Amino acid sequence: MSEFPGTAVDLQTALRTGGISARETAEHFLGRIAERPDLGAFVTVTAEQALAEASAADARFTALTPEERAVPGALPALHGLPIAHKDLVEVAGAPTTRGTAALPAVVAEHDHTGVAVLRAAGTVSLGKTQVPELGLNAYSENLVAAPARNPFDPERTPGGSSGGSAASVAAGLLPVAPGSDGGGSIRIPALACGLIGLKPGLGTVPTDVIGGPLDDFGAPKLVVSGPLARTVEDAALLLDAMTGSPTPALAAVREAEGLTALRIGMSAASPFEAAHPTPISAEARAAYEAAAAGLAAHGHHVEQASIAYDPRYTEVFTSCWMAGLSLIELTPEAEARLTPFTRVFRERALTTPRETHLRAAEELRGIAAGLRAEWGRYDVVLTPGLAALPPRIGAFAELDADADYRAQCEWTPFTSMVNVSGLPAIAVPMLDAPNPDGAGRLPMGAQLIGRPGSETLLLQLAAQLTAA
Repeated sequence: MSEFPGTAVDLQTALRTGGISARETAEHFLGRIAERPDLGAFVTVTAEQALAEASAADARFTALTPEERAVPGALPALHGLPIAHKDLVEVAGAPTTRGTAALPAVVAEHDHTGVAVLRAAGTVSLGKTQVPELGLNAYSENLVAAPARNPFDPERTPGGSSGGSAASVAAGLLPVAPGSDGGGSIRIPALACGLIGLKPGLGTVPTDVIGGPLDDFGAPKLVVSGPLARTVEDAALLLDAMTGSPTPALAAVREAEGLTALRIGMSAASPFEAAHPTPISAEARAAYEAAAAGLAAHGHHVEQASIAYDPRYTEVFTSCWMAGLSLIELTPEAEARLTPFTRVFRERALTTPRETHLRAAEELRGIAAGLRAEWGRYDVVLTPGLAALPPRIGAFAELDADADYRAQCEWTPFTSMVNVSGLPAIAVPMLDAPNPDGAGRLPMGAQLIGRPGSETLLLQLAAQLTAA
């Protein structure tokens, strides 16, 4: 075809109608990946496997008559669509490093359940994307491979833990990508890279709650799966495949202009403020205010909200966040291969009595209930996105572990609280700010937090805000 489709939705249409083949599509994006090794977005590229999968998809397509292809279900929803998975999950035939040198990179025999869902939906995996060690940090740097870099300024981070995936989508190396979010890991890189990033509510993606909604200590599970995309429609397309929703979000997004008169509370307060300052830059505040103005222009009732956060949040969240590290068994030799950040927090988790972990988990469940009650007074809560522009590569890692963690919390003071609550939230790019280093402009965005089950509504609001 004369021009390659610019969105995942257009590409899906071309693939399903025969306007382009799955192999041509895979070759195109593999070529884009090969052109940008400087971004450090991919840890592993599975080109041979991807081309074989794409050829198999083409064979299935050509085996059907045009009439048969038109029958619902004859072709999978995302037939031939290329994606890549974070190097935290198993993809059959590819090694999994989890971003750490402390564990062996074993070639997976089977797909992770979330990967299997997307494979069944027709996607073709091109490889594994860069992550921080064990997915812990808000920046995608580790001791396994080169750091992921921000396409808008390669000297800056694209965020984490879905940093390699976000950089890939933003740079056009992928049409769309699944991410995972345990404290902001979809929304942080989406905001840093000018993308739509949806964190669904806990349980919206069924594979996220296999084993139940609580972790091994009884705290709310924090990690959920969701889409990273350049457009709202693309995000909705991938969400529909991840959830198997009988009421497609994509169709609702196309009716977004009819949504109006929601009560939206705006708040720049953060639960980290009780422990340390959380300053908001001029660029972050401008994006936040632009979102408020855009929502008001669409007929929503936007008002300042007085949100009260539990002063125990920082201590309790941090305790629960690090508790899982105590469950990782490592030899002394393997432990020595951890990053200093992970090693410090793992040692603390190991020396914390189990009773203390259990008590913190119970307290976090109470804090989660309080968050839902506070935000539940509104249809949607608007917050700033990131507190400042993306820091430079290495800025966090050069600090000691405690200073590194505090700096991450100060850069991302509005994300982890949503994971604790179990509610959905979406990151929306709002404006491009001048790069203070003089190289182009950098995206800035805002966050919308919804009620249970409001993922489609959040996508509709994001469509309204990005319609221009």
